[in-house]
Amino acid sequence: MVHSRHHRHARRHGVFQRGTPWADGPSMVTQCPICPGHRYTYRFNITGQEGTLWWHAHSSFLRATVYGALIIRPRSGNSYPFPAPAEEKTVLLGEWWNAETVAANASVADAYTINGRPGDSYSCETAAKRIEKFEVRGNSTYLLRIINAALNTAFFFRVAGHTFTVVAADASYTTRYETDVIVVAPGQTVDALMAADASPGRYYMAISSYQSAVPLRPGSYNSNITTAVVEYIGAASGGKQQQALPEMPEQNDTATANRFYTSLTALVRPGRRTVPLAVDTRMFVTVGLGFSSCDQASCPVVASMNNQSFKLPDPEAMSMLDARYRNTPGGVYTRDFPDQPPVAFDYTNETNRLLLGGVAAALLFPGEASTKVRTLAYNATVEMVLQNTALVGRESHPMHLHGFNFFVLAQGFGNYDDGGTAGERQFNLVNPQERNTIAVPTGGWAVIRFVADNPGMWFMHCHIDAHLTIGLAMVFEVEDGPSTKLPAPPPDLPQC
Repeated sequence: MVHSRHHRHARRHGVFQRGTPWADGPSMVTQCPICPGHRYTYRFNITGQEGTLWWHAHSSFLRATVYGALIIRPRSGNSYPFPAPAEEKTVLLGEWWNAETVAANASVADAYTINGRPGDSYSCETAAKRIEKFEVRGNSTYLLRIINAALNTAFFFRVAGHTFTVVAADASYTTRYETDVIVVAPGQTVDALMAADASPGRYYMAISSYQSAVPLRPGSYNSNITTAVVEYIGAASGGKQQQALPEMPEQNDTATANRFYTSLTALVRPGRRTVPLAVDTRMFVTVGLGFSSCDQASCPVVASMNNQSFKLPDPEAMSMLDARYRNTPGGVYTRDFPDQPPVAFDYTNETNRLLLGGVAAALLFPGEASTKVRTLAYNATVEMVLQNTALVGRESHPMHLHGFNFFVLAQGFGNYDDGGTAGERQFNLVNPQERNTIAVPTGGWAVIRFVADNPGMWFMHCHIDAHLTIGLAMVFEVEDGPSTKLPAPPPDLPQC
């Protein structure tokens, strides 16, 4: 149960909301805004879930500072599928703007933060106030729950002199993966064990941005390294000796990011869901940036999926979920989101954007934004190829799906080629990682699969807010099943 007020919408990121779709949170998708001076209590279901999730605002750019951890621990009597840690540490990664957050879309973050603090490379406050400290005891193991709550930035994460064992991602357990660097895209979470087995002292924890955009434009990002301190309890001299920064990857080190993302696999254990093999609905969806049609020399950038740039319904109307419940979608949304792009072309060839008369022009200028959904039959197995495009540069897009986890069957660079049954040989159908947010590789693709067994209206969008606000989103409308149906709205649900 969560109480929210003051025109905010509290989204429980990664919670399936089975039986409680009205509590999902995104403004005008599942509810109308909470009016200023009013409050609303969210009641939601977390049955069958455990791990590191989080909550955040889902309206305008309030998410810049309105977020927090949501930890679901195993039921009493159950244990983690890895050695019990001595302690758990939550590590919230974020961004900070000195200006009002409503202007965040138009500017580079002034700082990155660890648990709300920018570290000692900034001079905004006294050192004691601006740097987060994590105390550890020697020869103990700690579970780090790492959450990327940033609006627009993926991060590399390291601790000097220490390594990690990744045990979960997006609240789904993984096989143990040993690494000295963790990569986490906006919206993603990673659980990692860290052994405090170094010489007692003080060690920097550090994050730096992973910039996937090609070309990488100077001044388009914050190149600072943000720090926290891991301090051993009882270290000589109070652990005050000078600590060294860990060596961070280059900010455009896509090879390191891809190695981390593709090395994770699911932990196979009793009761775990298995990959459905028969597919009912296949979709090939382009994701990327383009330009709005205009008469000016320089047109505004827009984003689209399959040439459809998304816009939310009129806030004076009703939410999409309310329209679905009343069976009155007219004037709110249409059921014609396409399964394919309007044309096929060399999606990741950057020269296409120069050929305005070629087939790429149909995707370079998506046209007027609309509110289109893809209707799915209850219990249908859906396979989506998410194909990144390079019409306006190349960039990784962290695509997040509400209401479900999905299996990541494969990912790679270039244009996806299914190659018929031969193409499916590259799919991991045994122990693919489960995610709710997939970082579609820059200049590449990812294939995901999920079962639509949760009636409702479920947002799918890029978790880079600068892209979401210009249309990189769509909605799945999942129909009722024989006995599983969309429940009536709560009597106190905010009205438009």
